[in-house]
Amino acid sequence: MTARVLFVDDEPQVLEGIKRTAGRRIEAEYAVGPAEGLQKLDAAGPFGLVISDMRMPGMSGAQFLTEVRKRSPQTVRMILSGQSDMNATIAAVNQSQIFRFLTKPCTPEELGAAIAAGLEQYALITAERELLEQTLSGAVQVLSEVLALVNPDAYGRGSRIARFVTAMTETSDHSDRWQIRLAGMLSEIGCVALPQDIVAKERAGQQLDEHEKELYDNHRCTAGKLISNIPRLSGVAAIISGVDHEATSPEAADTATTDVVAVGIKILRAAIEMDALLCQGLRAEAAAQQVQRLAPGLPPGSFDALTRTAGADKQVVTRALALKDLAVGMILDEDVMTVKGLRLMQHGNEVTASVIMRLRSFAEGVRIVEPIRVKIVSRT
Repeated sequence: MTARVLFVDDEPQVLEGIKRTAGRRIEAEYAVGPAEGLQKLDAAGPFGLVISDMRMPGMSGAQFLTEVRKRSPQTVRMILSGQSDMNATIAAVNQSQIFRFLTKPCTPEELGAAIAAGLEQYALITAERELLEQTLSGAVQVLSEVLALVNPDAYGRGSRIARFVTAMTETSDHSDRWQIRLAGMLSEIGCVALPQDIVAKERAGQQLDEHEKELYDNHRCTAGKLISNIPRLSGVAAIISGVDHEATSPEAADTATTDVVAVGIKILRAAIEMDALLCQGLRAEAAAQQVQRLAPGLPPGSFDALTRTAGADKQVVTRALALKDLAVGMILDEDVMTVKGLRLMQHGNEVTASVIMRLRSFAEGVRIVEPIRVKIVSRT
């Protein structure tokens, strides 16, 4: 889709002139004054480029574009300024990270070149962001697969939590929601430092002794410390480590991610509570009602998404299958055991590619009890 441009000026005749000059070559919206500009940004955004007059009543162009940056960080921002506003414009460029400023009167050629440069910059920012998200998501997937091999019980819980988090973030238009999704995927990665029996006991609702409880309670702080070493994942680390605390420290993340950290903590906390309640045997509706009390303050729409996702299993068919017939997406309905009584995977875990690889690897060395009972879930 072609990136669009938003022009903001408090003089309608100036906007009409811009429309006649550039309107045929670009997809653009026009707003009379900063208030209408913010309304259009919220209602019709995102925009690749916003060009604003400098001197406007109620809010200067610099103040307006600073607000644009808060609401849409990827949008490229420019100022269209009169000569008398030059000192203020230079200050705005330096302080508000404005891409370029144009002076009035602006020729069609100058305006066209500036628009082309701004949209090219937006394309570069967007491409870099998409590459970053895809690269980080791939790296996170690898870490998740490692967790599946090392501690399958923790991986099973993490995959369920990630499913709830993803559903809730889909209701948000936050530009950094990818950080919340990654936090869901990595929420249990700290369990690599825990003995499997502690994770299994906690998941089964068994009483942990004082030492075991201390170890388990620290696993998300451990995850936060591990993840914080990965460039650009400080926000993800802060979300995970902040879940078990009422508040998170602003120093745990960059200023630009502080808002997404606060939202992410609420969403991840709700997902964790939901999974715990479902594992205790509560039905989706009853569990959702408790989550609403235990994890208040969810963003609009996310609670409904959580409830729908938890109750989305419409049909469950149980099958007893040979190891060779296991497929990704099935749910283990019983523990997977060796013939000598060693448990390899706990019931309730989702079958993934790494799970299948792990079981086949064990089967080459020791015999596995077959058939394996699984649930095949139909979701709508």
